[in-house]
Amino acid sequence: MTLTLATWNINSVRLREPIVCKLLQEEGPDILCLQECKSPVEKIPTDGFTELGYPYMVARGQKGYNGVAILSRFPIEDVGDKDFARLGHARHVAGRLENGVTIHNFYVPAGGDVPDREVNAKFGQKLDYLTEMRDWMRGDKPQKSILVGDLNIAPREDDVWSHKQLLKVVSHTPVEVEHLGQVMEAGDWSDVTRADIPDGQLYSWWSYRARDWDAADKGRRLDHIWASSDIRNAAHSSRILRSARGWEKPSDHAPVFASFDL
Repeated sequence: MTLTLATWNINSVRLREPIVCKLLQEEGPDILCLQECKSPVEKIPTDGFTELGYPYMVARGQKGYNGVAILSRFPIEDVGDKDFARLGHARHVAGRLENGVTIHNFYVPAGGDVPDREVNAKFGQKLDYLTEMRDWMRGDKPQKSILVGDLNIAPREDDVWSHKQLLKVVSHTPVEVEHLGQVMEAGDWSDVTRADIPDGQLYSWWSYRARDWDAADKGRRLDHIWASSDIRNAAHSSRILRSARGWEKPSDHAPVFASFDL
C-alpha cells in the first residue's frame, strides 16, 4: 500500500478552509497534517473535509494560537500528545493508523526575533522544547513512525536563500541547527525530503513582507517530513507544492509531500 502524506502550516484553518479543501480536492493526499490551526478542536470545519473523503481527525487546539491536526482518509487512533517545555501550548499530536504507523505532527515554537535566550524568552523556550524532544526520543526510540510539521528551523545551507545573511537570524542560527540535529540523531530519524531531493535550494516558507514573494524568492525550508530508521527506505516522491503559496488568501507556508510504501 502506498500512503501519501502532506504537511502544511495553514496559519488559521478556519480562515483558510477554502484552500485546505482545494488541496484535498486537487492533490488528494491520504493524510494531511496541519499546524498553526488557531482554533479550538470543536471549531475546526470538519464537515467540508468529511465531504471530500477525510472523515477522520486527531487534533489539539486552542483559541487564536498554535494548534495541530491530522486529517485522514483512513481510521486513525489518537495516541496522545506531549507538552514539551511545559508551555501549555497545542503543539503536538500523534495518531496511529491501522497498519501500525504512528504519525507525529509538530509545531515547534518560532523563537521570537532575537537569537539570545538572555534577552528573548521565546528563543529559550524554543531551545528547551527541542531539548525535551531529544530527551524523549532517546528514552523512547521511535519505530514505524513518521514525524512531520513546521519545525521552524532550516538546517542546511541550501535550505535558505542566503546562508551567510541568515546565520544570525532565528530559524537558521547554528545553535538551533545543532539542537534540531540532536533531535534527529536521538530518534535515528531520516530527513525524507532531502533524501529524495539531495541537492539545490529548497524552500517551504516565504515571508508575507515581500512585495512579490515569488520574484524575490527569499525562502526557507521550515517544514519537514522525517521517517524512523525502520521505514526510511519506504519513503519516496517528495515534493513541495510551491504554487500553493500563490493561492487566494494563502498561508506563508507551502505544503510538503512524501509517499511511503507500507
